[in-house]
Amino acid sequence: MKLRPLHDRVIVKRIDSETKTASGIVIPDAAAEKPDQGEVVAVGPGRKTDKGDLIAPNVKVGDRVLFGKYSGQTVKVEGDELLVMKEDDLFAVVEGAPAGLKKVA
Repeated sequence: MKLRPLHDRVIVKRIDSETKTASGIVIPDAAAEKPDQGEVVAVGPGRKTDKGDLIAPNVKVGDRVLFGKYSGQTVKVEGDELLVMKEDDLFAVVEGAPAGLKKVA
């Protein structure tokens, strides 16, 4: 099954966060927070203005993005957990991100 988002929606696959702290303590899955970054796997065609003009999305497939902890609707497709959300729910595109990008408190 393949999902094709409509309008200005995007489909994002969460990127797993590290399960070990800098000091080497292993964080169990039950205590770990849901990651707030992911990879865009599909993008809708965009949204229409009141005049009917199409505004293309600012993200593309493969972009690494940041989003809110509770953003989007979770769906399972062929065993993968994906998020379907509006493009407006995305905070930023991470450009040139090294592996293990960490959130600044």
